[in-house]
Amino acid sequence: MQHLILISLLMAAFLLPARAQPTNPIHLKAYIGGQQRPDIMRDLFAQYMAANPGIKVSLEVGGATSDLHQKYLNMVLSAKDTTLDVFLIDIIRPAQFAAAGWAEPLDAYLGSDREAFMSRYLPAYREANTVNNQVIALPALADSLFLYYRKDLLAKYQEPPPTTWPELARVAKKIQRGENDPNLQGLSFQGKAVEGAVCTFLLPYWSLGGEIIRDGKMSFERNKAEAGLNMWRTMVSEGVAKKNSAEVGTDDTRKEFQAGKVIFGVIWGYAWNHFQGGADTRVKDKVGVTTLPAMPGGKPVSCMGGWNWSVSAYSKHKAESVALVRWLSSPEVSKQLALKGSFHPVFPSVYKDPEVLKAIPWFADALPVVETARARPVTPMYRAISDALRINTNTVMAGVKTPQQALDEIEQRVARALR
Repeated sequence: MQHLILISLLMAAFLLPARAQPTNPIHLKAYIGGQQRPDIMRDLFAQYMAANPGIKVSLEVGGATSDLHQKYLNMVLSAKDTTLDVFLIDIIRPAQFAAAGWAEPLDAYLGSDREAFMSRYLPAYREANTVNNQVIALPALADSLFLYYRKDLLAKYQEPPPTTWPELARVAKKIQRGENDPNLQGLSFQGKAVEGAVCTFLLPYWSLGGEIIRDGKMSFERNKAEAGLNMWRTMVSEGVAKKNSAEVGTDDTRKEFQAGKVIFGVIWGYAWNHFQGGADTRVKDKVGVTTLPAMPGGKPVSCMGGWNWSVSAYSKHKAESVALVRWLSSPEVSKQLALKGSFHPVFPSVYKDPEVLKAIPWFADALPVVETARARPVTPMYRAISDALRINTNTVMAGVKTPQQALDEIEQRVARALR
């Protein structure tokens, strides 16, 4: 009888379903800013985990601005904290992260595929993420400054989009006179002492061929910089831009254009969705977008924005983190980001994708602008240069300093930063 019981127990044991072997998944933590659509990012991580069962990715969401985002990363990475594995960094940061040793260089992981891999991206993004011939981060989200304009008003006054800044001023004045609306601004741009004012300084300067840094050394052409600052001051003094342009920040331009109070607006790509779909928009289907005007004798140029995926130098799982970042920086994901969040792709091919163009037709106009975009100075000392440019551009817009006085200080501060 005992033998029969033992046999029965053994047979029952064999009939039980086999237990899954215990696994130890690798846990990765990603960090993004609040403005980078955490809902979409969570969906992307869910897709990656479904395809890679051995990887678990958690998301930490930081501040709503680039400065708050950077302050947190400074704190975590200065402490050599291993908490974060991958994070988004602003397009102006790769050189800083490389100099600080915070970002894991990716060349060894890309191997012989490096050149072919990087060649797929828009050239400006490829260059901005390569520091001292090392790939420091991979492009994720593109952006640039655009010239938005009221296509209904330009059509009414039979004017094409302007190709130079003086031409923009002429068209703006013509429309302002015709509309006879004291609240209608001809042009809105960023004169407040924020990062946008750095681009305000650079747009006309770059258009004339000016550089801040060339071959690692200061390259400053005062006559070109002075022409740019004078151009902006003239816009204010002649009433094309409003008198308090020194107080205008990025979202101020967006809000005022959206309210129907601006003919031409210089602002980033995020504004388009607000203009077309914002609950309080007064410009829906009345907006055109084009390349930023050039200075007389110069060429059109835009200021590049965007974000990049970087791997922490202190991550305990670098190979797995690089694999995640490679996927997050792929054409497949870039297309998803465009379709789900209207984020600008970092691949020229995605701008031309039929599905993307059907969903976001204006990307056909966006690509030529993005292709003119340039990166702000690539240097570990960028913060000091940014401060010099933004503060002094603001004081000129406020009438506190003359362009010559502002340029004296810019030249001194940039020279000091690059010693």
